[in-house]
Amino acid sequence: MTVLSKILSLFPTFILLLTGAAIVYLAYSPNIFSILGVFLSIYGLPVLVYRLHERVYPVREGISYLQGKEYSPWWGSHQIQVIYIAIPVLEAVLRLIPGAFSCWLRLWGAKVGRDVYWTTRLEIADRSLLEIGDRVVIGHGVGIYSHIIKPRKQNLMLYVKNVKIGSNVFVGAGSNLAAGVVIDDGSYLPAATNLYPNQKVQ
Repeated sequence: MTVLSKILSLFPTFILLLTGAAIVYLAYSPNIFSILGVFLSIYGLPVLVYRLHERVYPVREGISYLQGKEYSPWWGSHQIQVIYIAIPVLEAVLRLIPGAFSCWLRLWGAKVGRDVYWTTRLEIADRSLLEIGDRVVIGHGVGIYSHIIKPRKQNLMLYVKNVKIGSNVFVGAGSNLAAGVVIDDGSYLPAATNLYPNQKVQ
């Protein structure tokens, strides 16, 4: 693991501490600036750091390895996002506001169409590696993972590829979409459908 990898592994802890400090400041001095401080520490700073990281170390599709002397851009980007997986309520709140969660994903670099309905319980591991069309319904407890990791040759092989969901698609509750999945326009996925890497639904 490189030095940068180790530094970014501390990023979730840093955000927790910063947010805690912002909340304490809000409690002692409630004003517009303290409110903005809490909001920006939770939602603003991670996006800003991610966009800067992506500019210098873009995540690329394909196969790479996590162990070794080379820095893994995916690892860094994942550490920046992992707080929203560990504390899902942070994004669940956004899904209560029509259109807010789609805008949130676009800030991370996802391509999201119009009139997408997101249920409150959902897990997206790689926000920038998602392409989704118009009028899509994402059911309860759906997981979307644009990466897979498996042991190989005494190392950890990482495979990264965008998940693409067309327009007018219904993704049933409890479904899981793996790296490279492509769902064509007008498709219907029954509840608890598991799609494997690079699987295509027509």
